[in-house]
Amino acid sequence: MKQRVVIYGMNYAPELAGVGRYTGEIGEHLAAQGHEVAVVTTPPHYPGWRVQAGHSARSWTVRQVAGATVIRCPIYLHAGMRGFRRLFAPLSFALSSAPVAIWHALKRRPDVVIAVEPTLFVAPVALLAARLVGARTVLHIQDLEVEAAFAMGHLSGGGVLSRIAAAFDRWAVRRFDRIVTISERMAEKVRAKGVARSRVEVVRNWVDLSKIHPDLDGGAYRQELGLRTDQFAVLYSGNLGAKQGVGVLAEAAKRLSHRDDIVFVIAGDGPMRRDLEDAAQALPNLRVLPLQPEARFGTFLASADLHVLPQERDAADLLLPSKLGGMLASGKRILVTADPGTELTDFLGDSCAFSPPGDGQALADAIAALAAEPPALSSAASA
Repeated sequence: MKQRVVIYGMNYAPELAGVGRYTGEIGEHLAAQGHEVAVVTTPPHYPGWRVQAGHSARSWTVRQVAGATVIRCPIYLHAGMRGFRRLFAPLSFALSSAPVAIWHALKRRPDVVIAVEPTLFVAPVALLAARLVGARTVLHIQDLEVEAAFAMGHLSGGGVLSRIAAAFDRWAVRRFDRIVTISERMAEKVRAKGVARSRVEVVRNWVDLSKIHPDLDGGAYRQELGLRTDQFAVLYSGNLGAKQGVGVLAEAAKRLSHRDDIVFVIAGDGPMRRDLEDAAQALPNLRVLPLQPEARFGTFLASADLHVLPQERDAADLLLPSKLGGMLASGKRILVTADPGTELTDFLGDSCAFSPPGDGQALADAIAALAAEPPALSSAASA
């Protein structure tokens, strides 16, 4: 049966990394199934926190994207998106989009309103819009935003602000008809806020296996990057932010800078990019690239001998890195920085190698050990 759906979230296609990619694919899929889809979102800006060409952070626009009506609303952006600015950006979107979301709910009379976290700031408006027209509500949690903001130091822990944020979080999640999140540990944390088990579902992020698979040949990409056949390529692709803990990659590269046969290739954008570029100036074995084109992403992943997935210890179980699906689908060996007993180690089991979060020496030692293995053993499929 055809349904009218409003999707309300800060990130959407054509963003290639993180939440926007998956929310965009949800909207496209629903539209392809014949549903009427409207999306209230921002101009594409993630992970670099810069608006893509052809869009504006200061105006409201309406366009058709893959069968969905996409209404983009202003958002505050700044070159240094840290601390309070990371809080003000989603708040600015919640304010600029509130009348738009209410108007489109009244105009379209949706059957379902889907809010996406981040950002939870849109939850009150999403709930109000749904109530005005009798729509069902779904909260899709890609990132436990409030806990992560305190864990990563974007906001200071303790005190009145922490209590207010936690109370708002509990109030909001309890009021949605359904909660969908991407990991078992995240679901446990949602239920601990007072949400009944029957209202929480786990739907893990996905990957298109027709575009990323072990049979792809990354040889041409390696040639473009100037990698020799005898060099061991350690690859990371995605957001370069605090939660990702990418600083440990530069530290590991420094500790392995004497090894001409091991090269680090980091492709992405985000707050840590400038630090990585500065490190690459002094490290001949570290290369920093922009996010690679979607059409070639599968062969880019295939160019690696090893994928590395860093993550800050304090962010464990507050999110599940979206890039993991592509890494697994590529069939290459994966090295993850995670402690025993976290979602990543429990989910991945013995399919990947692990090292402690934030420990550059341990990461360098693990990479060196994996580089010494025969090539036949260097794939997740054979691990």
